[in-house]
Amino acid sequence: MQTRFSEEQLADPLIADANRVLRKCVHCGFCLATCPTYVLLGDELDSPRGRVYLMKEMLETGGPPPVETVKHIDRCLSCLSCMSTCPAGVDYMRLVDQTRVHIEATFRRPWQDRWLRRFLGWVLVRPPALRIAMSAGGLARWFAALMPPRLAVLARLSPGLVGGPAPVVRAGRYPPKGERRMRVALLTGCVQSVTGTEIHEATVRLLRRHGCEVVITEGAGCCGALNLHLGDEHAALQSAERSVRSWWREIQGHGLDAIVINASGCGTVIKDYAHLFRNRSELQEAALAVSERAVDVSELLLRLGLKPTPAKSKVVAYHDACSLRHGQQLTEPPRQLLTEAGFDVRSPTEGHLCCGSAGTYNMLQPAIASKLGSRKAANLERVEPDVIAAGNLGCIVQIGAYTDLPVVHTVELLDWATGGPPPPAMSQGARA
Repeated sequence: MQTRFSEEQLADPLIADANRVLRKCVHCGFCLATCPTYVLLGDELDSPRGRVYLMKEMLETGGPPPVETVKHIDRCLSCLSCMSTCPAGVDYMRLVDQTRVHIEATFRRPWQDRWLRRFLGWVLVRPPALRIAMSAGGLARWFAALMPPRLAVLARLSPGLVGGPAPVVRAGRYPPKGERRMRVALLTGCVQSVTGTEIHEATVRLLRRHGCEVVITEGAGCCGALNLHLGDEHAALQSAERSVRSWWREIQGHGLDAIVINASGCGTVIKDYAHLFRNRSELQEAALAVSERAVDVSELLLRLGLKPTPAKSKVVAYHDACSLRHGQQLTEPPRQLLTEAGFDVRSPTEGHLCCGSAGTYNMLQPAIASKLGSRKAANLERVEPDVIAAGNLGCIVQIGAYTDLPVVHTVELLDWATGGPPPPAMSQGARA
Protein backbone atom coordinates (compact mmCIF):
# COMPACT_ATOMS: atom_id res chain seq x y z
CA MET A 1 0.00 0.00 0.00
CA GLN A 2 1.30 3.43 -0.94
CA THR A 3 1.45 5.96 1.91
CA ARG A 4 1.92 9.73 1.91
CA PHE A 5 3.31 10.65 5.30
CA SER A 6 5.42 13.80 5.47
CA GLU A 7 9.04 13.72 6.63
CA GLU A 8 7.91 15.54 9.77
CA GLN A 9 5.33 12.86 10.49
CA LEU A 10 7.81 10.06 9.90
CA ALA A 11 10.08 11.56 12.54
CA ASP A 12 7.50 10.30 15.06
CA PRO A 13 8.46 6.66 15.85
CA LEU A 14 4.77 5.66 16.13
CA ILE A 15 3.98 7.00 12.66
CA ALA A 16 7.15 5.41 11.29
CA ASP A 17 6.03 2.04 12.72
CA ALA A 18 2.54 2.48 11.28
CA ASN A 19 4.01 3.38 7.90
CA ARG A 20 6.05 0.16 7.82
CA VAL A 21 2.96 -1.90 8.66
CA LEU A 22 0.71 -0.12 6.13
CA ARG A 23 3.21 -0.53 3.29
CA LYS A 24 3.11 -4.31 3.72
CA CYS A 25 -0.57 -4.51 2.75
CA VAL A 26 -0.93 -5.57 -0.90
CA HIS A 27 -4.77 -5.43 -1.09
CA CYS A 28 -4.93 -9.16 -1.85
CA GLY A 29 -8.24 -9.68 -0.01
CA PHE A 30 -7.40 -13.02 1.62
CA CYS A 31 -8.46 -11.48 4.93
CA LEU A 32 -12.05 -10.79 3.83
CA ALA A 33 -13.35 -14.36 4.09
CA THR A 34 -11.95 -14.81 7.59
CA CYS A 35 -13.17 -11.49 9.05
CA PRO A 36 -16.30 -12.01 11.18
CA THR A 37 -17.72 -8.52 10.60
CA TYR A 38 -17.23 -8.73 6.84
CA VAL A 39 -18.84 -12.18 6.78
CA LEU A 40 -21.83 -10.80 8.67
CA LEU A 41 -22.18 -7.32 7.14
CA GLY A 42 -20.62 -7.65 3.68
CA ASP A 43 -19.24 -4.10 3.83
CA GLU A 44 -15.69 -3.60 2.53
CA LEU A 45 -15.10 -0.98 5.22
CA ASP A 46 -15.93 -3.62 7.84
CA SER A 47 -13.12 -5.83 6.54
CA PRO A 48 -9.43 -5.67 7.52
CA ARG A 49 -8.50 -4.38 4.06
CA GLY A 50 -11.07 -1.61 4.31
CA ARG A 51 -10.09 -0.70 7.85
CA VAL A 52 -6.39 -0.59 6.92
CA TYR A 53 -7.28 1.99 4.26
CA LEU A 54 -9.31 4.01 6.78
CA MET A 55 -6.46 3.86 9.30
CA LYS A 56 -3.99 5.04 6.69
CA GLU A 57 -6.18 8.02 5.76
CA MET A 58 -6.73 8.90 9.42
CA LEU A 59 -3.06 8.74 10.41
CA GLU A 60 -1.93 10.64 7.31
CA THR A 61 -4.41 13.43 8.03
CA GLY A 62 -3.43 13.47 11.68
CA GLY A 63 -6.54 15.17 13.02
CA PRO A 64 -9.83 13.90 14.43
CA PRO A 65 -11.19 11.08 12.25
CA PRO A 66 -14.61 11.23 10.56
CA VAL A 67 -17.56 9.64 12.36
CA GLU A 68 -17.78 6.91 9.70
CA THR A 69 -14.15 5.93 10.23
CA VAL A 70 -14.68 5.60 13.97
CA LYS A 71 -17.80 3.49 13.37
CA HIS A 72 -15.95 0.93 11.26
CA ILE A 73 -12.90 0.80 13.54
CA ASP A 74 -15.18 0.35 16.57
CA ARG A 75 -16.82 -2.61 14.83
CA CYS A 76 -13.47 -4.42 14.62
CA LEU A 77 -13.31 -7.26 17.16
CA SER A 78 -9.50 -7.38 17.24
CA CYS A 79 -9.92 -11.12 16.75
CA LEU A 80 -6.75 -11.09 14.59
CA SER A 81 -8.12 -13.73 12.23
CA CYS A 82 -6.83 -11.51 9.42
CA MET A 83 -3.27 -11.92 10.70
CA SER A 84 -3.54 -15.71 10.45
CA THR A 85 -4.46 -15.47 6.77
CA CYS A 86 -2.38 -12.47 5.65
CA PRO A 87 0.38 -13.66 3.26
CA ALA A 88 2.15 -10.30 3.53
CA GLY A 89 2.54 -10.39 7.33
CA VAL A 90 0.67 -7.15 8.07
CA ASP A 91 0.84 -6.51 11.83
CA TYR A 92 -2.81 -5.55 12.12
CA MET A 93 -2.83 -5.97 15.93
CA ARG A 94 -0.38 -3.16 16.64
CA LEU A 95 -1.81 -0.97 13.89
CA VAL A 96 -5.38 -1.12 15.20
CA ASP A 97 -4.21 -0.62 18.79
CA GLN A 98 -2.34 2.52 17.73
CA THR A 99 -5.39 3.69 15.78
CA ARG A 100 -7.65 3.32 18.80
CA VAL A 101 -5.28 5.39 20.90
CA HIS A 102 -5.36 8.10 18.22
CA ILE A 103 -9.17 8.03 18.11
CA GLU A 104 -9.50 8.38 21.87
CA ALA A 105 -7.03 11.28 21.87
CA THR A 106 -8.62 13.25 19.01
CA PHE A 107 -12.27 12.25 18.56
CA ARG A 108 -15.10 13.41 20.81
CA ARG A 109 -17.70 10.67 21.16
CA PRO A 110 -21.34 11.21 22.16
CA TRP A 111 -21.62 11.49 25.94
CA GLN A 112 -23.35 8.09 26.28
CA ASP A 113 -20.42 6.37 24.56
CA ARG A 114 -17.87 8.28 26.61
CA TRP A 115 -19.64 7.35 29.85
CA LEU A 116 -19.96 3.66 29.01
CA ARG A 117 -16.37 3.27 27.79
CA ARG A 118 -14.95 5.09 30.83
CA PHE A 119 -17.14 3.08 33.16
CA LEU A 120 -16.06 -0.22 31.63
CA GLY A 121 -12.39 0.80 31.56
CA TRP A 122 -12.57 1.75 35.24
CA VAL A 123 -14.77 -0.89 36.84
CA LEU A 124 -13.59 -4.01 34.99
CA VAL A 125 -9.99 -3.63 36.17
CA ARG A 126 -10.89 -3.01 39.85
CA PRO A 127 -12.11 -6.28 41.40
CA PRO A 128 -13.69 -4.72 44.55
CA ALA A 129 -15.75 -2.30 42.43
CA LEU A 130 -16.53 -5.05 39.92
CA ARG A 131 -17.99 -7.27 42.65
CA ILE A 132 -20.39 -4.50 43.60
CA ALA A 133 -21.26 -3.71 39.98
CA MET A 134 -21.88 -7.36 39.12
CA SER A 135 -24.05 -7.89 42.19
CA ALA A 136 -26.09 -4.82 41.24
CA GLY A 137 -26.25 -5.99 37.63
CA GLY A 138 -27.56 -9.36 38.75
CA LEU A 139 -30.45 -7.64 40.50
CA ALA A 140 -31.05 -5.44 37.44
CA ARG A 141 -31.55 -8.49 35.19
CA TRP A 142 -35.22 -8.44 36.18
CA PHE A 143 -35.55 -5.11 34.38
CA ALA A 144 -33.25 -5.81 31.41
CA ALA A 145 -36.13 -5.75 28.92
CA LEU A 146 -36.81 -2.12 29.84
CA MET A 147 -33.19 -0.97 29.48
CA PRO A 148 -31.29 0.45 26.50
CA PRO A 149 -29.52 -2.39 24.59
CA ARG A 150 -26.02 -1.80 25.98
CA LEU A 151 -27.18 -1.57 29.60
CA ALA A 152 -29.37 -4.63 29.08
CA VAL A 153 -26.30 -6.60 27.95
CA LEU A 154 -24.40 -5.52 31.07
CA ALA A 155 -27.26 -6.71 33.25
CA ARG A 156 -27.66 -10.05 31.46
CA LEU A 157 -23.92 -10.79 31.64
CA SER A 158 -23.81 -10.16 35.40
CA PRO A 159 -23.70 -13.47 37.31
CA GLY A 160 -25.69 -12.24 40.29
CA LEU A 161 -24.52 -11.67 43.83
CA VAL A 162 -20.73 -11.97 44.05
CA GLY A 163 -18.99 -12.69 47.35
CA GLY A 164 -15.61 -11.53 48.61
CA PRO A 165 -12.31 -12.50 47.00
CA ALA A 166 -11.56 -16.23 46.93
CA PRO A 167 -8.39 -17.40 48.68
CA VAL A 168 -6.85 -18.46 45.35
CA VAL A 169 -6.66 -14.85 44.09
CA ARG A 170 -4.80 -13.55 47.14
CA ALA A 171 -1.01 -13.33 47.21
CA GLY A 172 0.50 -16.57 48.41
CA ARG A 173 2.41 -19.74 47.61
CA TYR A 174 1.10 -23.24 46.83
CA PRO A 175 3.69 -26.05 47.16
CA PRO A 176 3.83 -28.85 44.60
CA LYS A 177 2.47 -32.32 45.21
CA GLY A 178 5.64 -34.36 45.34
CA GLU A 179 8.94 -33.31 43.82
CA ARG A 180 9.17 -29.75 42.54
CA ARG A 181 9.74 -29.55 38.80
CA MET A 182 9.03 -25.86 38.24
CA ARG A 183 8.33 -22.63 40.08
CA VAL A 184 5.65 -20.59 38.32
CA ALA A 185 3.57 -17.47 38.88
CA LEU A 186 -0.13 -17.46 38.01
CA LEU A 187 -1.90 -14.38 36.66
CA THR A 188 -5.20 -13.96 38.54
CA GLY A 189 -6.18 -10.90 36.51
CA CYS A 190 -9.12 -8.59 37.02
CA VAL A 191 -12.49 -9.92 35.78
CA GLN A 192 -11.48 -13.56 36.21
CA SER A 193 -10.46 -12.95 39.80
CA VAL A 194 -14.09 -12.01 40.49
CA THR A 195 -16.22 -14.25 38.31
CA GLY A 196 -13.92 -17.07 37.19
CA THR A 197 -12.20 -18.23 40.36
CA GLU A 198 -13.14 -21.85 39.67
CA ILE A 199 -10.76 -21.63 36.69
CA HIS A 200 -7.92 -20.47 38.94
CA GLU A 201 -8.68 -23.17 41.50
CA ALA A 202 -8.58 -25.87 38.81
CA THR A 203 -5.34 -24.42 37.42
CA VAL A 204 -3.61 -24.39 40.80
CA ARG A 205 -4.68 -27.99 41.55
CA LEU A 206 -3.56 -29.12 38.10
CA LEU A 207 -0.16 -27.43 38.24
CA ARG A 208 0.58 -28.61 41.79
CA ARG A 209 -0.38 -32.17 40.82
CA HIS A 210 2.17 -32.00 38.01
CA GLY A 211 5.08 -30.76 40.11
CA CYS A 212 4.73 -26.97 40.07
CA GLU A 213 5.14 -24.60 42.96
CA VAL A 214 2.54 -21.93 42.20
CA VAL A 215 3.00 -18.33 43.34
CA ILE A 216 0.43 -15.53 43.35
CA THR A 217 2.52 -12.37 43.55
CA GLU A 218 1.47 -9.20 45.35
CA GLY A 219 0.53 -6.44 42.92
CA ALA A 220 0.05 -8.48 39.73
CA GLY A 221 -3.53 -7.94 38.59
CA CYS A 222 -4.91 -6.52 35.38
CA CYS A 223 -2.64 -7.06 32.37
CA GLY A 224 -3.79 -3.87 30.63
CA ALA A 225 -5.56 -5.54 27.69
CA LEU A 226 -9.05 -4.19 28.38
CA ASN A 227 -8.01 -0.54 28.42
CA LEU A 228 -5.56 -0.99 25.55
CA HIS A 229 -8.39 -2.20 23.31
CA LEU A 230 -10.52 0.74 24.48
CA GLY A 231 -7.79 3.10 23.31
CA ASP A 232 -6.81 4.23 26.80
CA GLU A 233 -3.08 3.57 26.55
CA HIS A 234 -2.27 5.47 29.75
CA ALA A 235 -4.53 3.28 31.92
CA ALA A 236 -3.35 0.14 30.09
CA LEU A 237 0.31 0.91 30.76
CA GLN A 238 -0.40 1.69 34.40
CA SER A 239 -1.98 -1.73 34.93
CA ALA A 240 0.68 -3.52 32.91
CA GLU A 241 3.49 -1.76 34.77
CA ARG A 242 2.17 -2.91 38.15
CA SER A 243 2.14 -6.51 36.96
CA VAL A 244 5.58 -6.26 35.34
CA ARG A 245 7.12 -4.85 38.51
CA SER A 246 5.44 -7.48 40.67
CA TRP A 247 6.72 -10.40 38.58
CA TRP A 248 10.16 -8.80 38.14
CA ARG A 249 10.58 -8.63 41.93
CA GLU A 250 9.74 -12.33 42.12
CA ILE A 251 12.09 -13.22 39.25
CA GLN A 252 14.95 -11.36 40.89
CA GLY A 253 14.19 -12.54 44.42
CA HIS A 254 13.29 -16.21 44.08
CA GLY A 255 13.22 -16.99 40.36
CA LEU A 256 10.36 -18.02 38.09
CA ASP A 257 10.44 -20.67 35.38
CA ALA A 258 7.21 -19.41 33.84
CA ILE A 259 4.34 -16.96 34.21
CA VAL A 260 1.20 -18.98 33.59
CA ILE A 261 -1.85 -17.39 32.00
CA ASN A 262 -5.22 -19.11 31.78
CA ALA A 263 -7.01 -16.18 30.09
CA SER A 264 -5.78 -16.12 26.52
CA GLY A 265 -6.74 -12.49 25.90
CA CYS A 266 -4.33 -11.52 28.66
CA GLY A 267 -1.67 -13.86 27.34
CA THR A 268 -1.59 -12.23 23.91
CA VAL A 269 -0.88 -8.83 25.45
CA ILE A 270 1.58 -10.03 28.11
CA LYS A 271 3.65 -11.84 25.48
CA ASP A 272 3.91 -8.46 23.73
CA TYR A 273 5.07 -6.50 26.82
CA ALA A 274 8.58 -6.09 25.42
CA HIS A 275 7.06 -4.10 22.55
CA LEU A 276 4.54 -2.29 24.76
CA PHE A 277 7.34 -0.93 26.98
CA ARG A 278 9.88 -0.41 24.19
CA ASN A 279 10.10 3.33 25.01
CA ARG A 280 10.48 2.84 28.77
CA SER A 281 14.18 2.18 29.27
CA GLU A 282 13.80 1.58 33.02
CA LEU A 283 11.29 -1.23 32.34
CA GLN A 284 12.70 -2.83 29.20
CA GLU A 285 14.67 -5.55 30.97
CA ALA A 286 11.77 -6.42 33.26
CA ALA A 287 9.19 -6.38 30.46
CA LEU A 288 11.37 -8.62 28.30
CA ALA A 289 11.90 -11.08 31.18
CA VAL A 290 8.13 -11.22 31.77
CA SER A 291 7.17 -11.64 28.11
CA GLU A 292 9.79 -14.38 27.65
CA ARG A 293 8.38 -16.33 30.60
CA ALA A 294 4.70 -15.84 29.71
CA VAL A 295 2.99 -19.05 28.62
CA ASP A 296 -0.57 -20.16 28.12
CA VAL A 297 -1.42 -22.88 30.62
CA SER A 298 -1.84 -25.38 27.77
CA GLU A 299 1.72 -24.74 26.57
CA LEU A 300 3.14 -25.45 30.02
CA LEU A 301 1.02 -28.57 30.60
CA LEU A 302 2.17 -30.00 27.30
CA ARG A 303 5.75 -29.53 28.49
CA LEU A 304 5.02 -31.15 31.84
CA GLY A 305 3.05 -34.09 30.46
CA LEU A 306 -0.37 -35.10 31.79
CA LYS A 307 -1.04 -37.86 34.32
CA PRO A 308 -4.65 -38.75 33.48
CA THR A 309 -6.89 -41.09 35.46
CA PRO A 310 -9.36 -43.38 33.59
CA ALA A 311 -11.14 -41.60 30.72
CA LYS A 312 -14.35 -39.68 31.42
CA SER A 313 -15.96 -40.73 28.10
CA LYS A 314 -17.26 -37.26 27.31
CA VAL A 315 -17.56 -35.58 23.94
CA VAL A 316 -15.93 -32.14 24.05
CA ALA A 317 -16.56 -29.43 21.47
CA TYR A 318 -13.42 -27.33 21.58
CA HIS A 319 -13.78 -23.62 20.81
CA ASP A 320 -10.67 -21.74 19.71
CA ALA A 321 -10.50 -18.42 21.54
CA CYS A 322 -9.31 -15.90 18.94
CA SER A 323 -6.56 -14.65 21.22
CA LEU A 324 -5.23 -18.21 21.46
CA ARG A 325 -5.74 -19.28 17.84
CA HIS A 326 -4.79 -16.04 16.08
CA GLY A 327 -3.06 -13.95 18.74
CA GLN A 328 -0.73 -16.70 19.97
CA GLN A 329 -1.00 -19.23 17.13
CA LEU A 330 -1.89 -22.01 19.58
CA THR A 331 -4.41 -24.50 18.20
CA GLU A 332 -3.07 -27.97 18.88
CA PRO A 333 -1.88 -27.94 22.54
CA PRO A 334 -5.38 -27.73 24.10
CA ARG A 335 -6.76 -30.35 21.72
CA GLN A 336 -3.81 -32.66 22.31
CA LEU A 337 -4.13 -32.36 26.08
CA LEU A 338 -7.87 -33.05 26.06
CA THR A 339 -7.35 -36.06 23.77
CA GLU A 340 -4.55 -37.42 25.97
CA ALA A 341 -6.88 -37.00 28.95
CA GLY A 342 -9.37 -39.37 27.31
CA PHE A 343 -11.95 -36.98 25.91
CA ASP A 344 -13.48 -37.25 22.43
CA VAL A 345 -12.49 -33.84 21.07
CA ARG A 346 -14.47 -32.39 18.17
CA SER A 347 -14.00 -29.11 16.31
CA PRO A 348 -16.91 -27.10 14.89
CA THR A 349 -17.15 -25.59 11.43
CA GLU A 350 -16.10 -21.94 11.22
CA GLY A 351 -13.70 -22.51 14.10
CA HIS A 352 -11.72 -19.46 12.98
CA LEU A 353 -14.63 -17.04 13.47
CA CYS A 354 -14.98 -15.03 16.69
CA CYS A 355 -17.77 -15.76 19.18
CA GLY A 356 -18.39 -12.03 19.66
CA SER A 357 -17.02 -11.63 23.19
CA ALA A 358 -13.75 -9.83 22.35
CA GLY A 359 -13.14 -8.13 25.70
CA THR A 360 -15.77 -5.41 26.00
CA TYR A 361 -17.09 -5.84 22.44
CA ASN A 362 -20.27 -7.68 23.43
CA MET A 363 -21.14 -4.70 25.66
CA LEU A 364 -20.19 -2.00 23.16
CA GLN A 365 -21.49 -3.69 19.98
CA PRO A 366 -24.30 -5.92 21.29
CA ALA A 367 -26.14 -6.41 17.97
CA ILE A 368 -23.13 -7.80 16.09
CA ALA A 369 -21.91 -9.73 19.14
CA SER A 370 -25.30 -11.39 19.54
CA LYS A 371 -25.30 -12.64 15.93
CA LEU A 372 -21.78 -14.00 16.31
CA GLY A 373 -22.58 -15.63 19.65
CA SER A 374 -25.66 -17.45 18.41
CA ARG A 375 -23.83 -18.51 15.22
CA LYS A 376 -20.90 -19.86 17.24
CA ALA A 377 -23.13 -21.74 19.72
CA ALA A 378 -25.11 -23.34 16.88
CA ASN A 379 -21.93 -24.56 15.19
CA LEU A 380 -20.62 -26.00 18.46
CA GLU A 381 -23.91 -27.77 19.16
CA ARG A 382 -23.83 -29.45 15.72
CA VAL A 383 -20.96 -31.72 16.76
CA GLU A 384 -23.26 -33.12 19.50
CA PRO A 385 -20.99 -32.59 22.50
CA ASP A 386 -21.58 -33.23 26.19
CA VAL A 387 -19.63 -30.10 27.05
CA ILE A 388 -17.99 -27.12 25.34
CA ALA A 389 -14.42 -26.15 26.30
CA ALA A 390 -12.54 -22.89 25.70
CA GLY A 391 -9.39 -21.21 26.94
CA ASN A 392 -10.78 -17.76 27.72
CA LEU A 393 -13.38 -16.58 30.24
CA GLY A 394 -14.94 -14.06 27.87
CA CYS A 395 -15.68 -16.79 25.33
CA ILE A 396 -17.10 -19.03 28.05
CA VAL A 397 -19.55 -16.35 29.20
CA GLN A 398 -20.47 -15.30 25.65
CA ILE A 399 -21.12 -18.82 24.32
CA GLY A 400 -22.91 -19.80 27.52
CA ALA A 401 -25.50 -17.11 26.84
CA TYR A 402 -26.57 -18.89 23.64
CA THR A 403 -26.56 -22.57 24.60
CA ASP A 404 -27.91 -24.81 27.33
CA LEU A 405 -24.79 -27.01 27.18
CA PRO A 406 -22.20 -26.55 29.94
CA VAL A 407 -19.32 -24.31 28.83
CA VAL A 408 -16.10 -24.70 30.83
CA HIS A 409 -12.42 -23.82 30.70
CA THR A 410 -10.06 -26.43 29.28
CA VAL A 411 -8.15 -26.62 32.58
CA GLU A 412 -11.34 -27.59 34.43
CA LEU A 413 -11.67 -30.71 32.27
CA LEU A 414 -7.95 -31.50 32.57
CA ASP A 415 -8.13 -31.09 36.34
CA TRP A 416 -11.11 -33.47 36.45
CA ALA A 417 -9.30 -35.97 34.22
CA THR A 418 -6.25 -36.02 36.51
CA GLY A 419 -8.00 -36.50 39.84
CA GLY A 420 -9.80 -33.23 40.53
CA PRO A 421 -13.52 -32.56 40.95
CA PRO A 422 -15.86 -32.20 37.97
CA PRO A 423 -16.32 -28.67 36.67
CA PRO A 424 -19.09 -26.88 38.61
CA ALA A 425 -20.93 -26.14 35.35
CA MET A 426 -21.15 -29.90 34.63
CA SER A 427 -21.96 -31.30 38.02
CA GLN A 428 -22.82 -30.08 41.49
CA GLY A 429 -22.70 -33.60 42.89
CA ALA A 430 -19.99 -36.08 43.76
CA ARG A 431 -16.97 -36.78 41.65
CA ALA A 432 -17.88 -38.73 38.49
